[in-house]
Amino acid sequence: MTSVQQVLESSKRDHDRYLTEFREYLSIPSISTLSEHKQDVQRCAEWLANQLYGIGFKNVEVLATAGHPVVYGEWLNAPGKPTVLVYGHYDVQPVDPLNEWTSPPFEPSVRGDNIYARGASDMKGQGHAVLKALEAWLKSGGLPVNVKMFFEGEEEIGSRNLEPFVEKYKSKLKCDFVLNCDSHILKPDVPSLVYGLRGLGYFEVWVYGAKSDLHSGGFGGAVHNPAQVLCELIAGMHDANGHVTLPGFYDKVRVLSKEERVELARIPISDEAWQEMTGTKLLYGEKGFTTVERIGGRPTLEVNGFLSGFTGEGSKTVLPAKAMAKISMRLVPEQDNGAVENQLKEYLRKNAPQTVTWEVKNLTSAPAVLVDRNTPAMRAAASALQATFGVRPLFQLAGGSVPVVNMVKTRLGVDSVLLGFGLPDDNIHAPNERQHLPTYYRGIEAYIRFFYLVSQK
Repeated sequence: MTSVQQVLESSKRDHDRYLTEFREYLSIPSISTLSEHKQDVQRCAEWLANQLYGIGFKNVEVLATAGHPVVYGEWLNAPGKPTVLVYGHYDVQPVDPLNEWTSPPFEPSVRGDNIYARGASDMKGQGHAVLKALEAWLKSGGLPVNVKMFFEGEEEIGSRNLEPFVEKYKSKLKCDFVLNCDSHILKPDVPSLVYGLRGLGYFEVWVYGAKSDLHSGGFGGAVHNPAQVLCELIAGMHDANGHVTLPGFYDKVRVLSKEERVELARIPISDEAWQEMTGTKLLYGEKGFTTVERIGGRPTLEVNGFLSGFTGEGSKTVLPAKAMAKISMRLVPEQDNGAVENQLKEYLRKNAPQTVTWEVKNLTSAPAVLVDRNTPAMRAAASALQATFGVRPLFQLAGGSVPVVNMVKTRLGVDSVLLGFGLPDDNIHAPNERQHLPTYYRGIEAYIRFFYLVSQK
């Protein structure tokens, strides 16, 4: 039987080829939200399918959805061993603003230890790393576990056709657990595993005043300005200590255990590092919690956008007829999107003046996720990281939302292991996105070890 060390050595000999293929993958502008790139998304799906077929996977398919396709393939020649469903996505974000890129976003450029391109970290780098780990095993005689690959093309637009796809193909996707590669570690020398993800409630709040925009000289002071009303309402949604003031907002919030707070305190990112990463003068947040706790373990209410009145060049003395704010709430386990919508409406009922009317539109939602840290698969992931990086990995709560984690739990009845190798400063969704290449290669090593360790549980 082939040893893990033999597979690792074989993989290292192919690093140059891996990089060439990675560049090819990154050069495909698979922007899922832009209709002009529909054929590029299709081409990227076919590129992935060819990769799977080329390394030895069977029943490789590009499966249609109501939107962009899902790439599927399987290798099921390890009888009696677990079946791992590997999830990822091959679509990427738009590149705007283009003028802020140092090199063209779809012409991958290696500078120092990083490769720069749209999708390099989110998440073509993670997906390609696991693909090369699988290839290394197959070149060495076969995988130690059964593997099904499942890569979608709509993650960056909310996975809007994924749930009906999962429901339709439940039997095809049947597995023991999901390996979700859409994740990250804390630093190149600080491996970590995400065991919790915040959920999301996303709303539009509209405030209406007069039947049309009015001259601010003729009507200012006599008609209540919806923009002013909305600003005052938003300002009241937090108190001086950074707490959200919606009635009942914290009633179902899960309390961090003492053990969790000790574990989170091990994360070696200081407030000064957060400031440098974000470029902010000072940090801000809910009193009584550290920055790491606020980001992963506490709920939030944020204004993501505001629109009212005249916003063009120059001046126009107008009293707007309406104002709108986009408000997102990051939710922790046991909070519910429907409940926080009702809490938002109750706050507006209590605080909005009678001079205006208002409306709340619920745009999207995703539940929070908490993963058991002691499953065999999570222990295998921790061991793989420790063997690869030489230090015990940290467990972290992540602030973002990954809807597919809850989807596979609900639809397939299985848990996920979030094991990826992006870094916090990779500029995902921003100009000059990058993947740290030494971490990418370590990621391949960790995936090689992970598949073996899972087979031993």
